[in-house]
Amino acid sequence: MFDEYFDFFESFAGGIFSESLPYLIIGFFFAAIAIAVLLGLAQFLGAYVIVEEKQALVYTLFGNVVGVISDPGLHFLWIKFGPRALLLNSIGRRYKVDLRLDQEYLRSQPVNSEEGAPMGVGVWYEMYISDPVNYIFQNSDPRGSLAANVGSSTVRSLSNLPLEKMMDDRHAMSRMVREEVSGKSSEWGYLLGSCYIRKVHFRDNEMIRQIESKVVNRLRQVTSAIKQDGANQVSVIRSTAEKKAAIDFGKASAVRPKIVGDALRKISTDKEVADATFDVLETERIVDRRISMEWIPENADLLAQFAVSSRARAVSSQEIAKQQEATGNR
Repeated sequence: MFDEYFDFFESFAGGIFSESLPYLIIGFFFAAIAIAVLLGLAQFLGAYVIVEEKQALVYTLFGNVVGVISDPGLHFLWIKFGPRALLLNSIGRRYKVDLRLDQEYLRSQPVNSEEGAPMGVGVWYEMYISDPVNYIFQNSDPRGSLAANVGSSTVRSLSNLPLEKMMDDRHAMSRMVREEVSGKSSEWGYLLGSCYIRKVHFRDNEMIRQIESKVVNRLRQVTSAIKQDGANQVSVIRSTAEKKAAIDFGKASAVRPKIVGDALRKISTDKEVADATFDVLETERIVDRRISMEWIPENADLLAQFAVSSRARAVSSQEIAKQQEATGNR
């Protein structure tokens, strides 16, 4: 039974929905257009207004300021301004004022130091609108006037300062410029925020070249002084090392005879070891010097012995002469 009712209701609702779907779509678009038209008409008649963040709306009617709205959100003008709200958008005028923090950079403001050097000063500053009415009506170009005021204050405050202070103490100069400008800028609805001297430079190209030349010469002097100091330290280290080495070699030369004598004394205690040692040393000396040797048999006659010995002496004298000549050439 319930299934039959459900099927009947589904078929009935489906038929109605399928027949009315085009009308629903058309009605939706017409409703959206009607709502937009009604909201636009209400806004034109001053029923409401939407104020964004960091924005102010200034309303004037017949040349007089009716009111200022600076709080973000939805505002009903009929409640705030009464019947005059109907004429604000038709006869009156609405000004939109941006209250966000803004910044500006003034490049190379001409300033002369106490020594007469032509300097350029770059000033960076922040500003924001404190009074929208004065911002609109007190000055036709408040931003340009504030820039001119900051520039003239920079020149007036920083002129004739010592060059050393101008190059180093930028915080004090920034404070001087800010104190000079703030009082005048408030008359135009502007307030100066942070102010900072970002760049101080020379404006005379010839002076810049002279300073560069002095800096380069000074760097060369410092570099040469560092090199000379390093060379002096290396010389001191080298001479100290050579002195210590000479002392150590001298000690070694003095100790060597004692060591050799002690070794020979120990060797001489044993006759066989001493004879063998000296024979080995003699043989090594003969081999090193390449001395020619003549062997004389034990049973040779006396004449042969004299002949061999005389020839050996001649060869030995020649070798000694050669050795002396080589030593002299060296």
